[in-house]
Amino acid sequence: MVSHSVWIVGTSRSGKTARLVEQFCSWVQPEKQYVESFYTKKPGRKKGVYTPEFLYLKQTEPGVLVLAANDDNRRELGDKIVTSTLGKYPVRAKTPLGFFQDEVILFWPLLINSLSLKAQFPVRLRPETEQELATKLWRPQLDEEILRVAGVNESRLVRRILDLLQLAAYSGVPCVDIAQILTRGLGENPTTLEPEFLASLLLDWYNWCLERGLLTYGIITELYSQHLLSDRNYQQHLTKRYQAVLADDVDDYPSVARLLFELLLDQGAVGAFSYNPDGAVRLGLGADPNYLEGLAERCRVEILTGPPPESLGEQAKQMVELLTEPMVLLSLPKTVHSIQTTSRAQLLRQTAEVIADAIQSQQVQPEEVAIIAPGLDAIARYTLVEILVKQNIQVESLNDQRPLISSPVIRALLTMLALVYPGLGRLVDRDAVAEMLVVLSRKQPSENSPLPTPHSPLNTDIDPVRAGLIADYCFVPHPDRPNLLPVSAFERWDRIGYAATTAYSEILQWLEQQRSQQELRLIPSPISLLDRAIQRFLWNGSNLPYEQLAALRELLETAQHYWEIDTRLRQIGPVETTPHTTIIEFIQLLRRGTITANPYPVRPIGGARKAVTLATIFQYRSSRRSHRWHFWLDAGSPLWAKGGAATLFGAPFFLRDRLGEPWTAEDEKLAEEQRLQRILTDLLSRVSKRVYLCHSDLAVNGQEQLGPLLPLVNACVTVISEATVN
Repeated sequence: MVSHSVWIVGTSRSGKTARLVEQFCSWVQPEKQYVESFYTKKPGRKKGVYTPEFLYLKQTEPGVLVLAANDDNRRELGDKIVTSTLGKYPVRAKTPLGFFQDEVILFWPLLINSLSLKAQFPVRLRPETEQELATKLWRPQLDEEILRVAGVNESRLVRRILDLLQLAAYSGVPCVDIAQILTRGLGENPTTLEPEFLASLLLDWYNWCLERGLLTYGIITELYSQHLLSDRNYQQHLTKRYQAVLADDVDDYPSVARLLFELLLDQGAVGAFSYNPDGAVRLGLGADPNYLEGLAERCRVEILTGPPPESLGEQAKQMVELLTEPMVLLSLPKTVHSIQTTSRAQLLRQTAEVIADAIQSQQVQPEEVAIIAPGLDAIARYTLVEILVKQNIQVESLNDQRPLISSPVIRALLTMLALVYPGLGRLVDRDAVAEMLVVLSRKQPSENSPLPTPHSPLNTDIDPVRAGLIADYCFVPHPDRPNLLPVSAFERWDRIGYAATTAYSEILQWLEQQRSQQELRLIPSPISLLDRAIQRFLWNGSNLPYEQLAALRELLETAQHYWEIDTRLRQIGPVETTPHTTIIEFIQLLRRGTITANPYPVRPIGGARKAVTLATIFQYRSSRRSHRWHFWLDAGSPLWAKGGAATLFGAPFFLRDRLGEPWTAEDEKLAEEQRLQRILTDLLSRVSKRVYLCHSDLAVNGQEQLGPLLPLVNACVTVISEATVN
């Protein structure tokens, strides 16, 4: 019997997603658009009876489960389907983890009965809150000896242990079997902790969270794979809702996704899956491409041959050959150039200048250029952005993971919290107060004011010099009640000026009002106070830069989540902390830099920005973008073999085709070689005209760069060096 499901294989930009959308349209088109051949013609069946893949035609909403690898791809896939069907069949595309989360919350009453849980609505933990609570729970057991054996600090160890639960859940391994998998995988390794000890910590954490109705990504996936998928009631509901599944880029899905797909296919559903053999971007982070590839046996396979016509994909084979056999004397084509310097500082400057010259001479547009690096440190990011912005060339950093606390606006609001609530005086100092005064004295914009940008000059009533003077003479430190005195406490307050004095007096008056209301318990929570401060001093109906707006939104979302968890914990049982110490912990959490400004939705409204793209390898490949010109930064870095993302501890042990098998140095070497080949093939499929290999002899730390791409740098015909670039 020929399967009605289809398995689409192709390299990057070979048309896999377009083929999936076409398949969706063929499922949901009206009956009149089908020709005779689409009907089933089997003995014993009447002419015109539909095969399973056309059963949804009689439904108002097609029962199609649509999945994508990540959030950005999810929105794009949903948009393409809606556009292709002229909006007649609106779909809600999901990521696999997003779907698991929705199902666990939707069928929570079923889990309450089967697991004998307390009847309470579940609350999802963010990763940073998850780590903080797990650290508190495990701290009595993570003594100095444990940390010494592990060889990492407490924070790193806690994250590593939590990742094990997530990896196990993604692979469909029950939490209770983690010790067995680790025992087989680690063997007699003296530098690791006992598997039974790690598994007992995770089991304690798992049970502690379920008692309080708290869900993490690992626990959500565990509940879905081990309890929901095997429940007959749930299976009946699932198969009634979905008669088809459409999944894009399944090479980035966890193993559990295949269990879901097979259940649907077994119940008569039809599927369409796309698979990129050069993808596997999330391999080592929970994805299991080899296991997902096994689904192809149940489908009709379609192979989209060859690289996309407008790409350098055809050169991938030659470049891979240069890496695997460096003794072969080959030169790269003229489409591959190199920029070579001695120091990295020179490399950053010359790379930015080459880009600026090319854009100003109209060889290429800003939106057609991408700078891709295995890792982007703050210095590289700042240098490239600064040079290009001075040339009036905008830069878009993909998924820029800068800590929230790096924003002056966020630091100012946290200082304001410490001045209103008692007991927070140790979190405030003179410099923080001065910064707060500058930020909160933003001038009201006029109707003719230009839109502000992150690089706009300061437009405040209290400049940094005056703010420093006020903080020196009017700020009174105190561990419980830090205070700000009237400006007249400064003998020469006439030097402050009218505008700064007025602005300071308004800030002082507002702080006094909030203190008195806090004492009378008229402020519901710190979230309300943050919102008041934003409305009063920062918003004022003005147009904030997108970066500042994103930071403020993320701050409020984080605060809302933090106090929601705090409220839940206080409802369940006695909590050692007081409301004021909760604020202290919240501020300290932000100051550790674990929270970044990525609120939902992460993309600005409107057309694509005319900006140069700046991204790590992992971010760029995940985004599935393509450009005319590529600049591969730090081409001599050894990090190219790592793919720009660190592999989670223990990830190879949880791959389904090698569960619990030890991971040897030979395995690691082979994995790095395969990863590098996939990266090269993938990136070359995403560039259409030119690649620049940007290499400096010395890294930031002064060490010589001897990474795996060095043979490519040496094989370039055209060389732009310090002598040839002005």
